[in-house]
Amino acid sequence: MKLLEPAACDVRVPEGRLENSSGKYVKHLSDLSGLYADKAAFDTLLKRDGDKIVYEVTEHRPSNSEGDLIFGVTRLSPGKIGREYFLTRGHIHQNANRSEIYYGESGKGVMLMESPEGEVRTVAIAPRVMCYVPPYWIHRSINVGSDDLVMTFAYPADAGQDYDVIARTGGMQQRIVDDGNGSWVAIANDAYRPRSASEIDAIFKKSYDLSQCVIPSK
Repeated sequence: MKLLEPAACDVRVPEGRLENSSGKYVKHLSDLSGLYADKAAFDTLLKRDGDKIVYEVTEHRPSNSEGDLIFGVTRLSPGKIGREYFLTRGHIHQNANRSEIYYGESGKGVMLMESPEGEVRTVAIAPRVMCYVPPYWIHRSINVGSDDLVMTFAYPADAGQDYDVIARTGGMQQRIVDDGNGSWVAIANDAYRPRSASEIDAIFKKSYDLSQCVIPSK
């Protein structure tokens, strides 16, 4: 049996990247069209600042096999659209019973999480804070600070991502916005459409083993 080779990848915190990574992707401002409530503010910023990079991910992906891990670094720029902070697209894992961890390296952020039934949790991210995203939770990173939010992450290699789970409901149930007093607050997303019972059931069936999971109550 041919074994995978061990690897060491330096985390470059000031640059927000993983050295010796096997892959990289970036998201520009235009890629986030439709995610913010204030469309006019989005269009104004895009016209003023151009299609700048909002966040980028560098990762090491040894394989996509069950039992392996994918790990890397996310760098999310500071900024706001209206009152809303810059954010990532967010996703649930395609194999929805897969978890993920994020570790704050620099900056200030919030991990916004939502259960299939629409329950919401927020975890504040800061340097040396590790955030656990349990199985079945939709999650999105948000930069609520004035500097880059840099995080390392790791998740099972066979997890996959479903980004459309958020688009299908008109966004996540809550938005993270500037409270006007130097901090952030979660407010309702007026465009949110709750998932049907069949949609919720479909998410919970996207897994290999449901027996060990405690599903949050409504």
